Amino acid sequence: MTRTRLDAHIAALDAPEGLKTVLTVVAATCADISKVVAGGALSGALGASGQINVQDEEQKKLDVMTNDMLTDALLASPAVAGVASEEMDEVQPASNPAGDYLVLFDPLDGSSNIDINAPVGTIVSVLKSATATPTEADFMQPGRHQVAALYAVYGPQTMLVLTTGAGVKGFTLSNDGDWILTHDDIAISPDTREFAINMSNLRHWAEPVQTYVGDLLKGEEGPRAKNFNMRWVAAMVADVHRILMRGGVFLYPWDRREPNKPGKLRLMYEGNPMAFLVEQAGGKATTDGRQAILDVQPEHLHQRIPVALGSANEIDAYAGV
Repeated sequence: MTRTRLDAHIAALDAPEGLKTVLTVVAATCADISKVVAGGALSGALGASGQINVQDEEQKKLDVMTNDMLTDALLASPAVAGVASEEMDEVQPASNPAGDYLVLFDPLDGSSNIDINAPVGTIVSVLKSATATPTEADFMQPGRHQVAALYAVYGPQTMLVLTTGAGVKGFTLSNDGDWILTHDDIAISPDTREFAINMSNLRHWAEPVQTYVGDLLKGEEGPRAKNFNMRWVAAMVADVHRILMRGGVFLYPWDRREPNKPGKLRLMYEGNPMAFLVEQAGGKATTDGRQAILDVQPEHLHQRIPVALGSANEIDAYAGV
């Protein structure tokens, strides 16, 4: 049986050639990142880099390496006007007068998992650029303006999950280095018995969130009248991948540890691309049960938001707390 390769899928898209070029560059770079991640200690890629990023987080060596790989590859593409990364303070404009696209990315989501050989990934968002010399203001577009979003998850298999606004498809990296279509029409089941949240933060959550999760934990005897299982990988890309594969909800709400911050996750690098993928797969994605993530107007490059996404009926139940 002949399987569809990602390059053939991209070539057949009803999309501008520039967008096809961007997706091709990102996919090739993610395949290269997969090799670096797989090398682990053998390639000297484990451990801390000794640097602190703009998020005030200690960077891992792989954070720096993967950020450089994506930045260099994208800025060399004639289709790219500029890039922004969770790991960089400011946007990086390209010197491409014909560049039509802005690319934002989290180069290695869940990098704290690297040293224990747990899944990590890359998350990418693509926007149209209004100018060939973009500034930060040009990146401040709501998530509904995205023309593509994807993630790569580096686990037992390396997979790339992609949307260009017409459903969601999944590709698996072969031993020959090709991305092969293995999941043709990904759809999130509307109902679920699984949820993902960091339970260690329970005491810090707002009361409605505590009530909602408490009802899940009461199982068949509680108001939800069914048993739920909790899953938590501590890498958003891995937790969301599970939801796309078999349903569930992922929650990262505001909490009292840093009351002046609206949430932990970043709107531009995590919230928007994952919300686009989830909605395209039939799920829902919200900040607080009331506002869709994709409708948030960004105010700054590293803006944080609360996140709740996944199976539609369960997100509706979350909205009702």
